[in-house]
Amino acid sequence: METVDRLQSAISLVEEARGVPLSASCVVHRGELLELLDGARNSFPSDFALAQQIIETREQIIEEARVSSDALIAHGREEVARMVEQTEIVSAAHAEGKRILAAADEDARVQREEIEAYIDSRLATLEVILNKSLDVVHRGREKLQGFEEKHLLSGLAE
Repeated sequence: METVDRLQSAISLVEEARGVPLSASCVVHRGELLELLDGARNSFPSDFALAQQIIETREQIIEEARVSSDALIAHGREEVARMVEQTEIVSAAHAEGKRILAAADEDARVQREEIEAYIDSRLATLEVILNKSLDVVHRGREKLQGFEEKHLLSGLAE
């Protein structure tokens, strides 16, 4: 890339230039620097077109490789699936899987029944406690009503 080389040369020219004392300025030969910059400007369109062409070619190659690899992977997966399904191991594994699932379903059913029985017993205990509490509340209210009637009757006697 000619443009990059010319710009690098211009940068080197400025970096190597003699500095002006007590200043950030430097002394650069104007003709040399302008020649380098003009050359960079003139070569830029051709370098840019070449870079564009390289990028387009690279993208085409990548896309072709992706399509080819996808097709190869799909073909490989189909072939592997076909080969695996034909083996006796697969059928044995399917049978074992069904057996394991049946056993797991049975274990789940037994556990569910045990849990439901436990919950039912806990709820029955809670029901008994709540009924006793309700009886206590009922008796307390009846006592209060009896107390209020006595209190009203005592007010009539006066």
